[in-house]
Amino acid sequence: MGGKYGNTHIALGQAYKDSYPGITKKIKPDEWDRLLGIMGRQPTFTELGIFSAMWNEHCSYKSSKIHLKKLPTTGPQVICGPGENAGVVDIGDGQAVIFKMESHNHPSYIEPHQGAATGVGGILRDVFTMGARPIAAMNALSFGLPSHPKTAHLVKGVVEGVGSYGNAFGVPTVGGEVRFHRSYNGNCLVNAFAAGLADTDKIFYSAASGVGMPVVYLGAKTGRDGVGGATMASAEFDDTIEEKRPTVQVGDPFTEKRLLEACLELMASTRAGLASGCNSTTCRSARRG
Repeated sequence: MGGKYGNTHIALGQAYKDSYPGITKKIKPDEWDRLLGIMGRQPTFTELGIFSAMWNEHCSYKSSKIHLKKLPTTGPQVICGPGENAGVVDIGDGQAVIFKMESHNHPSYIEPHQGAATGVGGILRDVFTMGARPIAAMNALSFGLPSHPKTAHLVKGVVEGVGSYGNAFGVPTVGGEVRFHRSYNGNCLVNAFAAGLADTDKIFYSAASGVGMPVVYLGAKTGRDGVGGATMASAEFDDTIEEKRPTVQVGDPFTEKRLLEACLELMASTRAGLASGCNSTTCRSARRG
């Protein structure tokens, strides 16, 4: 027998993976076995795309999860810990601060301006989809040595991307840090943070329930940019890095500003659940409903 499913099943799986190398090459053998165990059959192309997106570094934190679990996540003031769009902490007087921090390392290394800009846009979205109005942004940036040939290009693009998106959206960057070290010569570290305020009795979660209920997607116009961006977070850089540029999404802060106002207005008159990200939203909302 060739593992849990036998030689025949494994052979079929390999042939299937060979048919879709763009997606399956980032799925490890043990993950492929687990996928087959969950599905009980070969996944469709669409299902394979969902798994590859949800199981990558960006969405599942599969490499850093072991370390993240060591951090404290509960306490008398913690209203919502890990697992939602953002964290929620009670600050008294019936108010809560809703905040999110996220890295956008790979996209920022490939396309510094848009990679950093969409990192800011993503966490702003995560904050206001929980019912908070964003009030501040911060960042922590790590680059390679100043003498490294890519450092100046990365610094210029990342700083411009962070600043331009926040300015256009209307949220100030109130603090941050920058460091240079040889460890980041091969890939920069771009951590973006956003915080917003909400009433403790008006916090929105991503759970959805009810068979046949409609799912409405709101956002900027779509295109070929950003396709495979989340899956790309699990990739290693090589000589084909320039070919990955289309996986970086192009930000649209003006549309997101309108989306912010529309969501807050919607949430003022309904209790519908909101979540961020098309693929992860649908999976997460259905699971929690």
